[in-house]
Amino acid sequence: MSKIQRGVSLYSFQEEMFLGQMSVEDCVAYAASIGAKGIEILPEQNMPTFPDISDAEVERWKEMMERHGTHFTCYDMFLDTKLRKGELLSDEEQVASIERDLRLCHRFGIKNMRILIFVRPDILEKCVPLAEELDIHMGVEVHAPWHLEHAWILRTIDVADRLKTKHLGILPDMGIFMKHYPPAFRARFERQGARPEITQFIVDQHEQKIMCEYTIYEVAVKMGGNKAEIAMAETLRHAPYANPKRLKDYAPYFRHIQAKFYEMNEDCTDPSLAYEDVIPELVKCGWEGTLSSEYEGNRWIQDVMEVDSREQVRRQHVMFDRLIAKAEAELENA
Repeated sequence: MSKIQRGVSLYSFQEEMFLGQMSVEDCVAYAASIGAKGIEILPEQNMPTFPDISDAEVERWKEMMERHGTHFTCYDMFLDTKLRKGELLSDEEQVASIERDLRLCHRFGIKNMRILIFVRPDILEKCVPLAEELDIHMGVEVHAPWHLEHAWILRTIDVADRLKTKHLGILPDMGIFMKHYPPAFRARFERQGARPEITQFIVDQHEQKIMCEYTIYEVAVKMGGNKAEIAMAETLRHAPYANPKRLKDYAPYFRHIQAKFYEMNEDCTDPSLAYEDVIPELVKCGWEGTLSSEYEGNRWIQDVMEVDSREQVRRQHVMFDRLIAKAEAELENA
């Protein structure tokens, strides 16, 4: 039996929360109702008084988790490297900011902290002693256009290996497994004036995994692409397809996954991201952690229809259940 758990990042409900249609507790309650018991929080977005969080506020959150039968899975930190009219934070100030987040993460009893990808490995190295003391895993988000074997990511893994620490590693974002170009992206660009024959060319190029810069050049220079067409071609820079089979090699370095998605079909399949390839690999290697929904499709459809993040998240969890059960059965019968 797989030990993969299901959860939701509160970021998934950004549209409804921004419009005042859902409160934080509404989001937690909905996640619980579909069996997604793990809650990933973004304190800077979800807590108005951040970073000054009182003990009473911490207890209110913990009571809310208990009330809905949910639990915290991950704390998403942010690091503003520029303050005071563009002045850069010193290394010491960056370390202090991350250590502040580690301490707040610990107060909530959370064991995983998402680190933004641009945080330097040497900065994180200085934070490892406190992470070890508080027993918190710092996972650098592997976000497109980076990928599991990108040199920048390997630098963080090298630091973790050198320190022999289990408290520094990575945190994959499933956007790195874009097998097919998202239909929602294409439709939005066509509404903005991209011609169907050009958008089809871009989709075909992505399907063949042609280097994105070649496609951008073809569209912008050789095909005389308009603004929408060039913008669509440029999204290919953030549309990598990493090899799911390499997940087993990196599984020891991550405990949490941001299960990004842009749209779910009515039959609860993802038209773009390769979950049908990723989840079997996670099951086969015995990975233990949480698949945490991260819906980001709202921005691609909000110009033509009302966003329903709840239904999109629900469909993704139906898919998770189906794919995990199938992978378990195949492993058992192998």
